[in-house]
Amino acid sequence: MPAEESSPPLAGCRVIEHARTVAGAYAGRLLAAMGAAVVMLEPPQGCALRRAPPLLDGSGESALFAYLAAGKRSLVCDLLSPEGQHVLERELEGADILIDDTALRERAARGLGEETIGERFPGLVHVSVRPFGASGPKADWDGEEVNLLHAGGEGFLLPNGLSYELFPDRPPLKIYGHFAEYQGGSMAALAALSALWAVPEVGGQYVDVSVQDAVLAVGAFALQRLGDGSLEHRSTRRFRYGGVFEAIGGFVELLTLEERQWAALVELLGRPAWAQEETLRDPLERSRRGDEINRHIREWMSRHEVDDIVHWAQRLGVPAAKYRTPAEVVHGEHERARALFAPIALAGGAEAQVLVAPFQFLSSPLKGGGRVPALGEEAPLSAERATEPVA
Repeated sequence: MPAEESSPPLAGCRVIEHARTVAGAYAGRLLAAMGAAVVMLEPPQGCALRRAPPLLDGSGESALFAYLAAGKRSLVCDLLSPEGQHVLERELEGADILIDDTALRERAARGLGEETIGERFPGLVHVSVRPFGASGPKADWDGEEVNLLHAGGEGFLLPNGLSYELFPDRPPLKIYGHFAEYQGGSMAALAALSALWAVPEVGGQYVDVSVQDAVLAVGAFALQRLGDGSLEHRSTRRFRYGGVFEAIGGFVELLTLEERQWAALVELLGRPAWAQEETLRDPLERSRRGDEINRHIREWMSRHEVDDIVHWAQRLGVPAAKYRTPAEVVHGEHERARALFAPIALAGGAEAQVLVAPFQFLSSPLKGGGRVPALGEEAPLSAERATEPVA
């Protein structure tokens, strides 16, 4: 079947999202991109993410919320009221997945306790996504992005590479944006899909996702080396040679892990005498002399245009890429060819280009575009609407 005629992977799947955090909302965003009908349960005043910076010029809309909510629906539901509890029950009766990031101490009062949901909706996949998980000594802890980034170890390892060389006195940094929570949201979406596929065999499940654990998974190599007795630090965390180099007109990231890539790098550099030393045929020797190799690469890079370097490198098979501005990414030839971005309609009527998803499927299209839902535009689910497709 041609891709344009096939259904998205999660067509027919209904997701209820009760989220106040980026992690929970991003999990719903990924499922929506795969074609699920995602309904956000929002309090009467709207989700706090609607007011989260950065704000768009002119309209004052939250750029973060626009991205996270595109393609979803909004249903006002006050879970502390009897009416809200009735709405929740009807919505969950028609749902396949519930994503919830409510603090444990608040769940019982909102009808969102693990046992309550499991007993009343035995076929439902209930995904809990919390800063430190929903079990263990930190289960009731709250945590913001900066806490989670450092709790997961990434903050201890930043800045590194060229950034550390340029600014060795800088303290540990926070990656821009919501790196940790996006990792947690990705893990929650994958966990939801795993449990969903198992429903025919085992029924619904309760899935406990920790954002801290998701960030720890990013640093798997650092944890592995810790087990070997080597503690990585931002001053030492880097590949032995390669990394980020300044060229004319910008920066290039270079990485050669395989022997053929090293050979291609030597070709890229013009087969200099130093690179053809017999001892450098040994990858261990190259690692030992990484600083020396980088000095040669840095000097060569400084004499050439960044776009030329990337073009030559890709032609030879050297893994290299340019650090680009957001505008260059959105309008890039590669991105356009893969249709990585799609327009969404903002609440004020304007249009913005956003990433459809950080993945694609060869046989099934993803659901790009859509619009940012107005607060409460969705009517509560009725029996007649239970099988209605998402617009």
